[in-house]
Amino acid sequence: MKQIDTRPRWGTTDMALREEIRRFIRDSFLVDDFADDASFLATGLIDSLGIGQLVAFVESTYGIRVGNTDIVPDNFDSVAKLAAYVQREIKSTRTA
Repeated sequence: MKQIDTRPRWGTTDMALREEIRRFIRDSFLVDDFADDASFLATGLIDSLGIGQLVAFVESTYGIRVGNTDIVPDNFDSVAKLAAYVQREIKSTRTA
């Protein structure tokens, strides 16, 4: 029986992160055409409930504990911002 690797992916590149985030958004919110820097909230791509789904995705996929103070537009309002946030958190987890 093949085991599934459930460990967080610590070596994930920016491009790979962005692709995983785009795939999650496409699959979860049924949208296809959006830019990495497009605001989720301003474009109506994702609403406040959807942000909760993004938080759960980040926590389960990357093993990051997202604090309430981290759930702000600077971190969760576009593919690019979310990928940068994940990279910062992974880096801080490695050095902690």
